Amino acid sequence: MDKKTHVVVNEPEISVRYLADYMAASERRRRTIVEGCKYRPLARLLQHKEARISIARAIHKGEATPQAMKERADNIRAKMTTDDFDALTNEANADYVQRFSEVVAGIELPVAEILRGRAFPVIKIHKVKVTFSPNLLLRRLTKTNKLKRGALMLRYAKGKPLDVVVGAFQSAAIFGLLREFDDEDGAEPEKGLCITLDAHSGTWHPAPGASVSMFANMKAACQSIGERWPNVPPPDGAAL
Repeated sequence: MDKKTHVVVNEPEISVRYLADYMAASERRRRTIVEGCKYRPLARLLQHKEARISIARAIHKGEATPQAMKERADNIRAKMTTDDFDALTNEANADYVQRFSEVVAGIELPVAEILRGRAFPVIKIHKVKVTFSPNLLLRRLTKTNKLKRGALMLRYAKGKPLDVVVGAFQSAAIFGLLREFDDEDGAEPEKGLCITLDAHSGTWHPAPGASVSMFANMKAACQSIGERWPNVPPPDGAAL
């Protein structure tokens, strides 16, 4: 019997990140994105979780300086490992933080209170589960004492900046999803506080003016994803 390589996700599910990628992708790439969401590899995959946590924590504490980030990258790279995969993971996370250390000096985020991020409840859009876990939350008080809120999500790809269209869609999704969740303090989402931060280039992408219509298009895309989900074939050679 062949060793299992993938697990099937029977109910349609996609993260905000991949939904943004989907919106800016070619039809061929869209099929690949949905395939990857439906068929999850069982093999260990390189993750940037430690890098995202390190950067978010530094921004939250006001300690995101070039030197502090470089030291954090060196510490991750020097961590003890038990196998080659752990070593590769440490190297990937160190590269992420190292790159951020090279661009952080030029980043000026909006003036706002910066809070720790959290996972929001899964929301269903046209029967598709959409997961939303911003790395940081933002809040500010206007001159007229109105409370505004937003969220920041990190993106990174080694050697290349984030596509501006992807960044715009991801920030539009942040704005759209925050509007779906009531805030106990009555704070309203603000486009300028809904941010996708590219850790490679240091560019941050605020939710654009057309965010409401863009999010409506993303909702429509969820319907298409849900409809195609049952008929998406597994990757070549997959053992389920």
